[in-house]
Amino acid sequence: MKGRAAVLATSNAPLLGRDAELCTLKAETNRAFDEKQTRIVTLIGETGVGKSRIITELLDDIRAQPGKAPRVYRAAARATDQSYGVFARLLRARFGLLEGTAPKAADDKVRAEVSKVLDDRKVGDVCFFLGQMIGVRFADSPLTKAVADDSVQAKLVGRAVIKSFFESDASQGPLLLIFEDLEHADDDSVDLLRYLMENLQVQTFLLCEARPELLIRREDWPSYGGSRHLQLDLRPVPDDTAVAIMEELLGRCEGGPPDALVEAAVNLAGGTPGLLHQMVRIFHDSGVLEPASDGKWKVNIEKVSSVRLPLTVDDAVSARIAALSAPDRRLLEHAAAMGSVLWLGGLVALGRMAEKPPDLWRIGQAADVGTIQAQLTDLVERDYLLELPDSAFPGDKEYVFKHNLEREKVSNLTSAGVLRQYHQTVADWLAQMEQVRSQEEYLGMLADHLEQAAATARAGLTYLDAADIARSAYAANKASEYYARGLELLGDRDAARRIDALHNHGDVLQLLGRTDEAFKAFREMLAIAFRLGIRPKGAAAHNRIGRLFRDIGSLSQASEHLQTALELFEASGDERGIASCHDDIGKLLWIRGEYEPALAEMRDSLDRRKKIGDRRSISLSLNNIGLVWMDHGSDQNAIEAFEASLQIRREIGDSLGITQTLNNLGRLATRENDHKRALDLFQEAHDVATEIGERNRIAVVLTNIGEAHDRLGNTDEAVRILTRAEELCDELGDKLHLAEVKRGLAKAYLKQGDLKRARDSIKRAVDLFGQVRSKVHLATALRTLGEVTGAGAWGESHKSKAVDYFMRSIAICKEIGNELEVAKSYKAFADLVFHSAQYKHNADIQREAVTLNEMATEIFGRHKVAPADQGG
Repeated sequence: MKGRAAVLATSNAPLLGRDAELCTLKAETNRAFDEKQTRIVTLIGETGVGKSRIITELLDDIRAQPGKAPRVYRAAARATDQSYGVFARLLRARFGLLEGTAPKAADDKVRAEVSKVLDDRKVGDVCFFLGQMIGVRFADSPLTKAVADDSVQAKLVGRAVIKSFFESDASQGPLLLIFEDLEHADDDSVDLLRYLMENLQVQTFLLCEARPELLIRREDWPSYGGSRHLQLDLRPVPDDTAVAIMEELLGRCEGGPPDALVEAAVNLAGGTPGLLHQMVRIFHDSGVLEPASDGKWKVNIEKVSSVRLPLTVDDAVSARIAALSAPDRRLLEHAAAMGSVLWLGGLVALGRMAEKPPDLWRIGQAADVGTIQAQLTDLVERDYLLELPDSAFPGDKEYVFKHNLEREKVSNLTSAGVLRQYHQTVADWLAQMEQVRSQEEYLGMLADHLEQAAATARAGLTYLDAADIARSAYAANKASEYYARGLELLGDRDAARRIDALHNHGDVLQLLGRTDEAFKAFREMLAIAFRLGIRPKGAAAHNRIGRLFRDIGSLSQASEHLQTALELFEASGDERGIASCHDDIGKLLWIRGEYEPALAEMRDSLDRRKKIGDRRSISLSLNNIGLVWMDHGSDQNAIEAFEASLQIRREIGDSLGITQTLNNLGRLATRENDHKRALDLFQEAHDVATEIGERNRIAVVLTNIGEAHDRLGNTDEAVRILTRAEELCDELGDKLHLAEVKRGLAKAYLKQGDLKRARDSIKRAVDLFGQVRSKVHLATALRTLGEVTGAGAWGESHKSKAVDYFMRSIAICKEIGNELEVAKSYKAFADLVFHSAQYKHNADIQREAVTLNEMATEIFGRHKVAPADQGG
């Protein structure tokens, strides 16, 4: 890099003069999330004073902090907005809707997202009112019909419903909602925002940004939200700070920053940092500053008097774009269409859109390439673009816009029809690049260009390809995002590709704990397979549905689907599918406590997989057999199966499988009271999971590490580690594992005597297990709830409810046929009665406790369960 590009690369000064404001913003953000309350800050200031820069600094700081980060959604108001315009954009961002999304697709996406947050009876109401804002029509619900003829009541109900949605959404994890350019917001938006500022009661940080015109429209704005609302007025920086900023910006001038330039810029900018930055570019464009041979800047001070200086940042951006020659402006139009990253080859393709090809394409005669390259070099030197040192595409040159405002300005000046043509050309150019098809990032970029070119089917297929790559790299969240977008754009076209994508998407959704969405994906897969008569795909869909039912504790339905899958696989002669079904049926029998039949099914599966020679599946069967032996009380058999599985998984490099088996060996060591070995195994599992970035597994292992410390009596350390697991599960949106962590925390807090936290944790665990509809987990949570309640977490008057919780736990365990869990609940109930003064003189309940304790002992003895494993 040379010339002006070299010196301007160092011209961005650090944020100066805003330490107090930034510190206040950070403190308010932390207060909102740490204290789980709503806090509001409004940044007021003129354009260029640094409002966006401070927001960027805040977001960078939040992302850099370890632990749980809030979900961030932001939207800017526009002068031409319809009613609720800024909320429409914010909600579209929340639901991942793009302009032009098909109505049916938008309906499905909004309903699916709302269903994750609220219970079924509220979904219709919320979708109706949200749909009114974002332009998606939903059917009337009983509530909306009731208020249809009363517009005032409808508005009151509507805003209450929206508030309820945001509060429920924030209960899934902290929210940071950013509303920008509120001076342009319509009155409906401002009224609704005021209502939320004054009534939200959850861990939400509302960050509002506006020019002072907002305070003219709404003089009482600072009072909105009362004491939890803080207004920060960003005024021009003092002269000494402006001088310091300018000296940083002019630090490469020969002989140091010239006083004359510093003084000229500071006097003109009036303390506005944005104008100070623009002044440096203008000094270069006007020849006041020139690059010297030694990397310094040569100063032509005599030219200052002839420079026409802008008054605002937007003026400066517009002036720089207007000053471009027609060829340079056209080139920047092409660059802006390419996006945040651009390549010489793509710009050449765009430049040739309207050109007549030569009769003979001779090597070395493409003059347009040299012309464009010369233009790019000039634009780099003039501080419009930045050339990157390396290119993703060998032999090409890669660039980015130096200033995003200029890219946006150029893009906004380009008509929609022309942009579509540009996007199609960029897509065609990217599609023929060899690297694109193997890299998720560039496939996503290609899909985006195709979508914006209205090539929806090609875009959908490309998103699905990107999703497959993300899935193979354990990037479950990104894969889910790509699958959802790809399936939406693909529609009913290409049934073969759609059925495979539904299968993969369902698997990813299941991994993320989004059970209802996974059911929907697999059922759609089954419907297509049935319609087309594709038995193996139908079998795979039934298999996945059966697994989901098994995981949520609906064992009868699970058995029906797994048996149906086995029949279809057998009819298709699909040996892999047959082996998989036998393994899954074995897991089902294992959950029911039918260990011998479970082992028979799993051995059948193992034998088939050995004949096929699929080492990954062989290691899976061995791991599952080890789990059954462990619960069956045959520890040595379990160790042999786990170690055989681990050896294969290490040999084939199955990192996820290695994590699972190490975790299982750690659990076995814990049961044998070899806690040091258990922690070593858990730590190794954690290291492997961290290396591959599989955060779901990291959370699971952290939970086991925390519980191991709890068993060792290191309760404080257990709480610390379980809290880390909690934050990670919360961030991932993994309700099932979050609930398990909450239950572990409840038990740890109970040992600490912190009954309030124990109560809050177990209550949340029960709620989460109910949401994911996992009966076996709900039963264990109710057992812990009984223990916490019996300890007096809800007061002496509520201790008697503990018995009810134990009885509900026992009933659920009997319903799903899990004898061991029944025994654990028997024992927990008996322990409560034996040690509670409340039941000391109650002969009937004492007799019941003795009976249940004897029954538990018999079950544990029959299954050879060690005393250390008889709790939980």
